[in-house]
Amino acid sequence: MSGDRRLQGLALKVGPLGEHDRLLTLLSDDVGVIRLAVPGARRPRSSLAAAVPLTYLDLQVVGRRGLPRVRQLQVQRSYSGLGQRLDTLAAAQALAELAIALVTTDDPVPGLLDAVLIHLDRLEKLSRSSLDEVDLCLAHVVQAGVHLLALGGYGLPLQTCCRSGTALAPPIGQWDWRCSVLPEEGLALGELTGATLQLNPSELALLQRLPQAELPRRRNGDLLGPRRVWLKLLAVLECWYRAHLPRPVRSLTMVRDCVSAAPLSEYEPT
Repeated sequence: MSGDRRLQGLALKVGPLGEHDRLLTLLSDDVGVIRLAVPGARRPRSSLAAAVPLTYLDLQVVGRRGLPRVRQLQVQRSYSGLGQRLDTLAAAQALAELAIALVTTDDPVPGLLDAVLIHLDRLEKLSRSSLDEVDLCLAHVVQAGVHLLALGGYGLPLQTCCRSGTALAPPIGQWDWRCSVLPEEGLALGELTGATLQLNPSELALLQRLPQAELPRRRNGDLLGPRRVWLKLLAVLECWYRAHLPRPVRSLTMVRDCVSAAPLSEYEPT
């Protein structure tokens, strides 16, 4: 049919539209973030009722002006398992909010959809674990934020001082050394007035490892860094988001609440 096209992408957000329809926000490699009407999706037994958040969809779409409409859909992958735990669900919602903030309609970001799917896969695997690994969920959210910011053009400048251009080489063991987080600029050597946060050498070294593909771990496989440090790195990302992105990532508050409420492991340093 004339005007029809096919789109594949991840449903980031779904809300009501009118009495029986849904408004779908989709992240696609082809068109970036696009909003689509899903007619009748809220009716009982609708063939389009599978338009729900955190599903990877294959869509037939009609219309290119105004609000395009979904004519048909097939679910290629569902991440519904993330809802088994509040921390992984909040983490997934935070990634969806971040993607919406980073990508605009008709301006796709190469690689961003794949990166989101990789991190959702990791969170879903964690949600199926019999262990209460809330700290690992927190670490995944922080690393995913670093990855998505870099792809979206808002990457944290982690290697050089934003004021002097000097390399940021954290001297492990020199505990009086500090660098300052300046949300409008980056990271700067020293304890500067007006800084939002300050990082010690081990905190900066951990942050500098996050652009790598995998989370930093000890030789025995345990996550590197205690909870309090990961919470501090989350705070670094939060202030960066507020300074540079057009909208907040509200679900991070729920992530922080889930982590803060969880008991520390007997091996976790205080």
